[in-house]
Amino acid sequence: MRNIPRNSFVLEVLCFSFCISSIAQKDSATSFKIGGYADVYYAGYSDSLGPGKLQKFPAISPRSNSFGVNVAQATMQYNSYRLRSTITLQAGDLPSAAWSPVYNFIQEANVGVRLSKTLWLDGGFFKTHIGTESLLPKDNIASSVSMITFFEPWWQAGGRLTYTPNERFQIALYVVDGYNEFVAANRKKAIGLAISYALGLKGSISYNNFISDNTPDNYPVAHSRFLNNLVFNYEFSKKFKIQAGFDFISQQHSVLSDTNKTAYIYSYILTARYQFAKSWGIYSRGERYNDPQGFLSGVVVNTTGKLTGYMMNGLTLGLEYKATDNSYIRFEGRELYMASGEDLFYTDGKYVNKRGEVMVTMGIWF
Repeated sequence: MRNIPRNSFVLEVLCFSFCISSIAQKDSATSFKIGGYADVYYAGYSDSLGPGKLQKFPAISPRSNSFGVNVAQATMQYNSYRLRSTITLQAGDLPSAAWSPVYNFIQEANVGVRLSKTLWLDGGFFKTHIGTESLLPKDNIASSVSMITFFEPWWQAGGRLTYTPNERFQIALYVVDGYNEFVAANRKKAIGLAISYALGLKGSISYNNFISDNTPDNYPVAHSRFLNNLVFNYEFSKKFKIQAGFDFISQQHSVLSDTNKTAYIYSYILTARYQFAKSWGIYSRGERYNDPQGFLSGVVVNTTGKLTGYMMNGLTLGLEYKATDNSYIRFEGRELYMASGEDLFYTDGKYVNKRGEVMVTMGIWF
C-alpha cells in the first residue's frame, strides 16, 4: 500500500466530499411520480349513425346514446437536475376514435437531457404543441373540442429543444416526422415553434406554428402546409376567465378549381368560464372554422351540386360541478352549424346542415 501524506489525503477527502455534495445538491430535486386520469361519459347526438357507431368528427364522447370511457390513462414521470422522462399509456374511446392507429396505446413517451441551465433537449413521442385547446377534458374549460382542434395535429414524434431564460418566457423548437405522424410517411421532416410569455400570474399569450408536407415522395407536386396558432389566456378574477385562439393555415397546390394556387383556412375560438359559487361554474364557447378548399376537413357536394370544403360555426354551453380541485362533473350541449347547403348530417330521415350534441362527463385525476 502506498504512503499518502496526511495533508494530501485530507485535501483529497475534502475535494471528494465537495464533489459528492455538489452532485447531491444538483440531484436533490430528483423525483419519480405515478399519476392517473379517467374520464367517463354519456352522450347523445341528433345525427344518429346507429348504436355504438362513432359520430362524425369523433373525439370526446364520440358514441351516441351510449355510456363510455373517454380515456383511462397512467403517467410515469422522472425528473432530476440533468434528466427527465414522461411516459403516458392510454385506452378508451378518445384514443380509439381520434389517435394514431400506430402505437395507439401511447400518448407520450419521451426522454430529455439538460444541456445547460436554461436549455433542454428531449426526444420521443409528444402530445402536440399546437392548439388553443389541449387534448384532454381536464385541461380545458369545455369537455368537447372545437372543430379546429379536431383537425389540428394531436401527436408528434421527433426532437424538441426548449429554452427557458426566465420564469415568464419560453421558446421550443420541434423537428418531427410529420403532421400527425408517429411513423414518417416520407423523407421530409416537419418543424414547429412554440413561444409563450406569462402575463404575471393571471394569464399568458403564445404563438405556435408548424411547417410540414405529408405528400408521398413519389408524388410530383408538393403540398407544403404552414399552420399558425395564436393563443390568449387570462383570468380577470378568481371567478371569471377567458381563452381565445386564432388559426391561419395555408397549403400549396390545394385550390379545388386551380391546383396551382395556395389554399387558406382561418378559424377562431372564444371560451369563457364564470364561477358563480364555490363548486359551481358555467361556461360557453363560440367557434368558427372555415376551410373552403377542404384540404384539412375534406369536401362535400352542397345542394347546388358544387364541391366545397367545410365551413362551420358552433356554440357550446356547459355547467360544471367540482367536488374537489382534481375532479369535475360537466353537463354540456353544443349546436354545430355547417354553411347553407352543406347538408352533412342526417336527422329525422333527411340530410340537414346542423347537429345537436349533449354530453355528461365525469373525470378525476391524481
